[in-house]
Amino acid sequence: MSSRSKEKVVSTFRKIFKGDNERSDETTDGKTVDKSAAAASKTVNDSNAESPGKRMRRQENKIKPQQNGLKTAPDLNIRARRLMKEYKEIQKIQNSKKDPIFTVELINDNLYEWYVRLHVVDPDSKLAKDMVELQIPFILLHLVFPDNFPFAPPFMRVVEPHIEKGYVMDGGAICMELLTPRGWASAYTVEALLIQFSASLVKGQGRIMKKNRNTKEFSRRGAEEAFRSLVKTHEKYGWVTPSLSDG
Repeated sequence: MSSRSKEKVVSTFRKIFKGDNERSDETTDGKTVDKSAAAASKTVNDSNAESPGKRMRRQENKIKPQQNGLKTAPDLNIRARRLMKEYKEIQKIQNSKKDPIFTVELINDNLYEWYVRLHVVDPDSKLAKDMVELQIPFILLHLVFPDNFPFAPPFMRVVEPHIEKGYVMDGGAICMELLTPRGWASAYTVEALLIQFSASLVKGQGRIMKKNRNTKEFSRRGAEEAFRSLVKTHEKYGWVTPSLSDG
């Protein structure tokens, strides 16, 4: 092969290799980029990228408030303000009258637990005559106010004397729809509750039971159990006022 032929062959091979290098490499702003390396990098990035659905859910979580945040604890300040206001008003009334219908007392200085003494009921009722005859100056009530008061009713029971009928149940529990979440409204006051209770005692023909060996003392535990039972019964059959003969 002549020297001129050799030069043509060499020139041809150079053109072939130069074309391959240009196809495999790209130059951008003076920088050479390997296409095969760029493709591999793109594959890795694509595998780590979020799917459209995942990315959308992530964005929604940034915007939407947490569901758990909707469940807030009861505002105890509302309960305290409401009870302090009512307690002061009742104190003002009972201090301005010589013979108040009822008086209140905090138990161990606890704003959320009261003793209420009901001094006066309908004077024409048999219950009022029993109180005079047995020299009982008042009916003692125990009230406990829950954390979510006034949006939930207080628990109220009779402590003494031992009353039969008058919608007073075992343990001193009181059968009144007003004392249940279904019958309660935040606008009701303690004073309104006591007036309603006094009326129900007379309407139900309440009488004071004379103590004997078989008399079961009222207790908080007994009242709570009896109240839960009667509420469960009334929720099933409805709150229908019984006849007076049933107490």
